[in-house]
Amino acid sequence: MASIAEYGISPELLRQALSHRSFCAETPMQASNERLELLGDAVLGLVVAEHLFASYPELPEGDLARVRAAVVSTLALAPVAGSLGIGDALLLGKGEEVSGGRQKASILADGLEAVIGAVYLSAGLDGASRFILGLLGPLITAVASQARLGDPKNRLQELAAQIELGLPVYVVSENGPDHAKQFTAAVSLGGEQLGTGGGRSKKAAERSAAAEALRTLLDRQANDVPHRRSG
Repeated sequence: MASIAEYGISPELLRQALSHRSFCAETPMQASNERLELLGDAVLGLVVAEHLFASYPELPEGDLARVRAAVVSTLALAPVAGSLGIGDALLLGKGEEVSGGRQKASILADGLEAVIGAVYLSAGLDGASRFILGLLGPLITAVASQARLGDPKNRLQELAAQIELGLPVYVVSENGPDHAKQFTAAVSLGGEQLGTGGGRSKKAAERSAAAEALRTLLDRQANDVPHRRSG
C-alpha cells in the first residue's frame, strides 16, 4: 500500500477503507468501507468517463459506455487491487478470512473503490484522477483500442486477454451439400461457451459467434457478473 502514501490519507481513513463489513461485525465502533466504496465507485466512473470523452473523440456513445463498463467492472478491478496489495491489507472477519475472502474478486474490487473514495477525500478530484489513471491507464488504452477494431474476433481476443480469460476456442461444424454448405460455430472462453453463430463460410460463422460472445462478455461486465472461472 506504499504507493498511496503521497495522497495524504490519514491512518484512520485508510483503516476504514480496508475494513470489510465482516470485520466490523466483530469489531465494535469500527466503520466499514461501504460508504467509501459508494463514493469511490462514483469518482471512478466520473474519472474514467471524462478521460475516455477527452481522449477518444471518435468513439460513439455506445462504445464509450461499453469501454467504461469494462474498465470499472469487478473482473477488471480485482487484479489491479491485488497488484496494489489490497488483498493482503484488508481487515476481514474470521469467517471471511477462512473462506478465502482475500482472493474474492468482489471484495478486492470493493476495497479498491473504497481506497479511491479515501484518496478523493484526502487529495480531491485531481489527486483521485492521478491515482485512478496511474492504475488503470494501460487497461483503458487496451480496451478502448479494441473497441475501434472492426473484426469481432480481434475484439474478443483482445478483451479476453486483457481480463485474463485466455484465448477464445472455436468449434465449427458444417452441413449441407458442397454447393450450399452452412457452417455453425461456437466460441468458448475459460471452458464456458459464450457465443454461437452461423454463416456460409467458416470465417463468417466464427465472426458471428465472436460478436455474440463479445456482447455477452461486455454485458456481463457492465452488470458486474463474474465469469464462472472466477468463482
